[in-house]
Amino acid sequence: MSGAYGVIQGAGGVTGRGRTAGHELRVTGVEPVTRSSVQRLLDALPFLIMGAVAAVSLVIGPKFGVLQLLALGPAFAAVSGGLRKTVGAGVVALVLCAVLAADQIIGTWGEYARDSATVAGVTVAAVIASTVRQRRERELAEVRAIAEVAQQVLLGPVPHVARSVRLAVRYMSATSHARIGGDLYEVVTGATGMRLIIGDVQGKGLVAVKTAATVLGAFREVAHDAASLGMIADRLEISLGRQLSDEQFVTAILAEVSPDGSRIKLLSCGHPPPLLIADHAGRFVESDAPSLPLGLASLGAVPREVITVPFAPDDQMLFYTDGVSEARNRAGEFYPLPDRALYAEATDPDSALDRLQEDVLLYVGHALDDDAAMLLVRRQAA
Repeated sequence: MSGAYGVIQGAGGVTGRGRTAGHELRVTGVEPVTRSSVQRLLDALPFLIMGAVAAVSLVIGPKFGVLQLLALGPAFAAVSGGLRKTVGAGVVALVLCAVLAADQIIGTWGEYARDSATVAGVTVAAVIASTVRQRRERELAEVRAIAEVAQQVLLGPVPHVARSVRLAVRYMSATSHARIGGDLYEVVTGATGMRLIIGDVQGKGLVAVKTAATVLGAFREVAHDAASLGMIADRLEISLGRQLSDEQFVTAILAEVSPDGSRIKLLSCGHPPPLLIADHAGRFVESDAPSLPLGLASLGAVPREVITVPFAPDDQMLFYTDGVSEARNRAGEFYPLPDRALYAEATDPDSALDRLQEDVLLYVGHALDDDAAMLLVRRQAA
């Protein structure tokens, strides 16, 4: 998260889906065809290098000491291959060294011994490096698996239908090794209608997860019975005040959809404004007054304004985190979210977010640099 709006200013991918009862978590990554092509090239590269060295040696003869370059085979094998592949490449390099030495009748056994020792030494080093790399990869895979489970437990299921509105959610991971994002969302229903929160915690990792858990826990506890959105925000401030340091904060937006779905109340806590999609156009909905993020109440008594927005049948409102609004293409230009409002006009909210997610990734041209969450609310037609 790069900043708090209003106060602090600072394609196609492989998709792994984990569907629960009402929400879908997707992890975007590298195109599968590209990945397999690169892997095949890495598998063949050590042997291609050794073949090229052998061909050059046959052409120019033994006097230039080319045979030592056969050690590049096991060295490159250690980069992507396992223990067997690295040892195999080393054996092939030693055999080629012996065959070429015998064919070219090297002047002294000392030269052959030097070349063979070089290849053998590099092979041993490559085997050690490959073993260490594989162990670290296994550890990283375990950490990432734990992080994914933690993320799914933290972000519970969102219902497809709540009273008179339909919902869909998408979580796009930056797939940055074992980092866990601090994006959060939740939806609850009560006597006053449906209430939701979407937010972004400053920072990454377990600290961000702990903060997100605090926010979600407090929201789930108070959102059912609180008299207003302002009361919910105050309760979140109290909960975060026990945990956050002076430099930490959480941007969030609270929303309340009336029981009949005809209006939405919004209270922003330094979060990017939601996008209202109506009459084939999209516009941001935000208060004229700036608002402080959660956790920064000590900076001053800045009141947070609740605004009410009419919500007609077939209207939609998109809530999102800054991983979407601050996504940049290769030219450094931000994703033009209002101009892409038509992508969210599908009658099915899930299909709408599918289109929007694919368009974001296509615009960026690579995996996102920051985790991103999108929550779409659509009022059903009468």
